Amino acid sequence: MRIRSFDSSDTDQVVALWHAAGLTRPWNDPHEDIARKLRVQPELFLVGEEEGRVVGTAMAGYDGHRGWLYYFAVDPALQGGGRGSALLAEVERLLVAMGCPKLNVQVRDGDQPLLDRYERWGYAADGAAGLGKRLIADG
Repeated sequence: MRIRSFDSSDTDQVVALWHAAGLTRPWNDPHEDIARKLRVQPELFLVGEEEGRVVGTAMAGYDGHRGWLYYFAVDPALQGGGRGSALLAEVERLLVAMGCPKLNVQVRDGDQPLLDRYERWGYAADGAAGLGKRLIADG
């Protein structure tokens, strides 16, 4: 898998991957989320590509205090082959190069298999609860 920066020509494949991986929600327009990311730190929006096909994504950000990871996905048919580990390692490398001391991820309630996977990658619950408030409605 070759890891590279997202290109606008990847949009359809990326959105299809997010749907296949179960990352999309009706209240988040994935096309608008891509447009927003391209306005802020687009270099932290990565895709994993094999034979011209997008098979993984990682959208990260750094606010000067913490890094965040979103839309982290690998094609469900290809999971378990190290692609996710490689994408995550590249995100971590880029954030460390920016001076980022900690990377936070959010996992939806009830997704114990994903929590277990993050634990294997060295992540642990840090005693903080994720809260959110929609400021701009999509759609």
